[in-house]
Amino acid sequence: MEYDSGAWSPYLVGALIGMLSMATFYFSNQPLGVSTSYARIAGLIGKLVSKGHTESLKFFQETKPQIDWGVMLMMGIFLGAFLAAYTGHEITAQWIPPLWEERFGPNPALRLGVAFIGGMVMAFGARLAGGCTSGHGISGALQLSVGSWIALMCFFAGGAVTANLMFGI
Repeated sequence: MEYDSGAWSPYLVGALIGMLSMATFYFSNQPLGVSTSYARIAGLIGKLVSKGHTESLKFFQETKPQIDWGVMLMMGIFLGAFLAAYTGHEITAQWIPPLWEERFGPNPALRLGVAFIGGMVMAFGARLAGGCTSGHGISGALQLSVGSWIALMCFFAGGAVTANLMFGI
C-alpha cells in the first residue's frame, strides 16, 4: 500500500515506536505509558489551587506530583504528533471532519463535548485498568503480559463497537 497523501507510513511509525519502547526499557528500566503523567500534572495543578488538600490525598502521597520522564514523554507525544501532521500535510482548519458532519451535523460544541466526555471516559478507564493504551498496548504487550493482552483486545473491541454505534462502520 502506498501513502501518497504525505502521511507517515504506519509501518514506519510502528517500527519507530517499537524501537522507542525497547530504548526506554534499556536506558530507564521503565515501560512507555502516560496515564500516570496526566495524574502527576493534575497533582501539580492541584498543588497550585489547593496545596493542603492535594498533599492530603493518598494517591499523591504515593505518586508525587512532579515533572518526570513520563511527563516529558507526554509532551514529546504532543510535539511529535504536531510534527507528523505538519510534515504529512495533514493539518487542517476543520473543527468538524466530514464523516462527523455527515452523521451528526456541523455543530462544533457537540463535537467538542463528545470529545471531552470520551477523553474523560478513557482517562477513567486507564486508571481503572492500571495503564493506558500505550502502557498496556505497547509496553505490556511487548512484555507478553496477559493482562495487557486482555486490555489490548478490549481496546480494539471497544473501538469497533463505538465506531459501529456512531458511524455504522
